[in-house]
Amino acid sequence: MSLGSIGIPGLILILIVALLVFGPSKLPEIGKAFGSSLKEFKKATNDLVNDDSSTDKKDSNQKDGQ
Repeated sequence: MSLGSIGIPGLILILIVALLVFGPSKLPEIGKAFGSSLKEFKKATNDLVNDDSSTDKKDSNQKDGQ
């Protein structure tokens, strides 16, 4: 089961449950916190990928120089 199989009705149900559990005043705060966490995760992932690719380039340049 993947996230793609939830569909629109499932998302609406999740939003209604979240509204009932957290209340209307907390939802924007939760959304903002989730968004900033996701942004931070993406940045860290991109940094790791870029670091790995730059390390690979350095390794290949050192092999070419020998």
